[in-house]
Amino acid sequence: MKIINTYRPSIFWVNIIFLFLSFAIPTVVSGQTEIDNKKSTLNTKISEENFILINGIEQWVTIKGDSSKPIILFLHGGPGSPLSPYSDKLYKELEKDFIIVQWDQRGTGKTFGKYAPEELTPEYLKENPLSIDIMTNDGIELSEYLLNYLDKQKIILFGTSWGSALGVKMAAKRPELYYAYIGHSQIVNPTIDIDFYNKIYKMAETKNDQDALEVLNTIGKPPYDRAKNVGLLFRVLKKYEGMNSTPAPENWFVPSPEYNNDKDNQDRSNGDDFSFVNYTGDTQLDVQSMSADINLMKDNLDFQIPVYLIQGNEDILTSKEETKKYFNKIKAPKKKYYLLPKTAHGFNLLVLETQYKIFKRIKTL
Repeated sequence: MKIINTYRPSIFWVNIIFLFLSFAIPTVVSGQTEIDNKKSTLNTKISEENFILINGIEQWVTIKGDSSKPIILFLHGGPGSPLSPYSDKLYKELEKDFIIVQWDQRGTGKTFGKYAPEELTPEYLKENPLSIDIMTNDGIELSEYLLNYLDKQKIILFGTSWGSALGVKMAAKRPELYYAYIGHSQIVNPTIDIDFYNKIYKMAETKNDQDALEVLNTIGKPPYDRAKNVGLLFRVLKKYEGMNSTPAPENWFVPSPEYNNDKDNQDRSNGDDFSFVNYTGDTQLDVQSMSADINLMKDNLDFQIPVYLIQGNEDILTSKEETKKYFNKIKAPKKKYYLLPKTAHGFNLLVLETQYKIFKRIKTL
């Protein structure tokens, strides 16, 4: 029913009504803007986990965050130690400002599991070699896929430990794909020499650590032709790093429920073994060493993109002396070195806080 009102309000009441509306309308618009922003966030949120064909094989990739934001591609260490099972605990907070991409590299985690043999035999190792060149090409092909799929211009590239060597190779080969490179526990020249062995042996003697001394005497001085001897040396090293550094919270490296099952746990374990043997080499198994082909001080000193290095003061495996020497020699449009106290080779809270700070300062389009 339509009601016709013939009453004409006075100018005073017209002004009052107008004044009321002038306050009320912005409130309604502001409320609507908040709703629209929430809808926009929902529309741009991305959460995908898939096998993607990369360089001839399907590899596991997770993409999470806001699709309107820049991409960060994480290159895990090990090799063979994927970050995908732990990404939600480590990087969930970053998903509102970035697209977080985790990749189980060739020979790692779910990618290894996709093609895993019933048993990790010497024959399988010999027939499925890994190399720094193959892995670099994998990373570049993945980068190209991400840029095309997510309609972006460039990527922020982060690599830790083994992933730092891979990241340098990718950035050097195709710098136009990346905004910047961030290396954590940067590998420079991973050759295990007598000086490295003596440094660890002296630590064991100083601490009168008879268990460690027995291990070190058993494996003897380098060079090593068996992967297991390198593994034993690293175990002693890790023990001493832990004595002087602040560890990560225990819950950080408990796999997310979707990764915490018998198959995935076994695939991660076997992939770790497979990748480590390829990294160190083993003459008895006839496996060539990937690490023997890495010497960034000789091959990778010139960068066309900004470079940021994050270094733990207590890191023995990739020492501050070695990474600072490398940092001082590299040429880049911009570079910065972060030395973190009470920090060893792995992640802890200070490492993640430093990552966050760097990521958010990088200028992106």
